[in-house]
Amino acid sequence: MSTQAYPFFAEIASYYNLKLSENGETPQGVDWNGLASQEKRFDQLCKIIPDKNYFSLNDLGCGYAALLDYLQKRQFACRYIGIDISEKMIDAAKRRHDKYKDARFIINSKPDKITDFSIASGIFNVRLKTNDLEWFSYMRCVLDNLNFASARGFAFNCLTAFSEAEKQKDYLYYAEPFSLVQLCMQRYSRNVALLHDYGLYEFTILVRKKL
Repeated sequence: MSTQAYPFFAEIASYYNLKLSENGETPQGVDWNGLASQEKRFDQLCKIIPDKNYFSLNDLGCGYAALLDYLQKRQFACRYIGIDISEKMIDAAKRRHDKYKDARFIINSKPDKITDFSIASGIFNVRLKTNDLEWFSYMRCVLDNLNFASARGFAFNCLTAFSEAEKQKDYLYYAEPFSLVQLCMQRYSRNVALLHDYGLYEFTILVRKKL
């Protein structure tokens, strides 16, 4: 089932368009708390990349492409593809990175090219009114797409079900980490790592297909 079939994309795109309009091209503009936590998050996700030698990367849910800024700052050499369902986010990403010649940006819900690695940061958090069953079905579809589009491995993050109940918000999805580890090991690779120790109310999963 293509992720294009899901009816909630328009609402989610509108949610992020509003955040971008209110906060600009900042971590808050993609619904994160600030730069420090955003970079800590990227630190975890980029553990899927073994070294700084040239590689290709899909960034699913790229927003204004803050991950590309992070990679450039740390001198990673890559061919970058930014993918987002929000046209306004893609416009911002193109404008910010118009001088980076090895980048391409597309409006889509899934990668259209196979790259060495894929990263998806934050795309499983905002589910608005979608129920748990439908949202998890959507997540599985997205992970299948990431697996197909990643020759060497992929990484993604989720809010954790181990967050304090009183701080959880009903329009956000809090995933059970061990269920997703099991899913990834059954469907994609035995080489799966769970990172749940970096001080944020979330976890990161790394799926390595080639060591």
